[in-house]
Amino acid sequence: MNFNELLKKAINAAIEGGHAIMDVYASEFAVEHKDDKSPLTLADKNCNEVIEAHLKGTDIPFLSEEGVKITYEDRKDWEYSWLVDPLDGTKEFVKRNGEFTVNIALIHNGNPIMGVIYVPVKEELYFAMEGLGSYKVSRNTVIDNLEELMNTSDKLPINYNRENYVIVGSRSHMSAETEVFFEEMKKIHGNVEVMAVGSSLKLCMVAEGKADAYPRYAPTMEWDTGAGHAIAKYAGFSVKQYNSSDDVIYNKEDLLNPWFLVK
Repeated sequence: MNFNELLKKAINAAIEGGHAIMDVYASEFAVEHKDDKSPLTLADKNCNEVIEAHLKGTDIPFLSEEGVKITYEDRKDWEYSWLVDPLDGTKEFVKRNGEFTVNIALIHNGNPIMGVIYVPVKEELYFAMEGLGSYKVSRNTVIDNLEELMNTSDKLPINYNRENYVIVGSRSHMSAETEVFFEEMKKIHGNVEVMAVGSSLKLCMVAEGKADAYPRYAPTMEWDTGAGHAIAKYAGFSVKQYNSSDDVIYNKEDLLNPWFLVK
């Protein structure tokens, strides 16, 4: 299996998927609601189709938030699988605040070994792979050469010479346990700043070095975190289950994530 070629395909799928999202973003789009009442737009669907078109030739099964719900009986023996959220942060998209992403991860036996996150409004690309590390670059066109891309990218984390301790959290989900974590960190670090950001950008901020911790003591699904988990992991950070030394794992029978802490 040529992992460099797979990473290139995932990067190009994310960038072109981002273009499909921006076409809708520039229009007067309509919002539907899924069975769980969460919003769904034409952008989700169009981006998902673009990503599937890029990745279907890899012969690796594809699990997407917007795709067909595949039973665990069909999934449980997958060694490798793509895990995709074509538009993470649909609420941010609907609010037009720009804080939404395209997420693509490659999972191997429950562990994320590759992650790509594209931020369409900012044209920022994060990518990571086991053995390569994690990177960030400004990009709005597809790539031909992975090595050239790496040579023009910043390796993560970046040293921002911060003196404060930054905790990043969700704009939409703030639990009592998260508040307790904030108070504990204030006692330990003193100068603590709390930043609210949407979508998988929270994982990217820890990986990049702009934040020190991301406690997520509220529900998420596997496709929300797989790509960001890889980017944080290969930048040297961990994504541990709440009050545990165990990593978050993927392709479980229940696709709901446990609570977790990134640091």
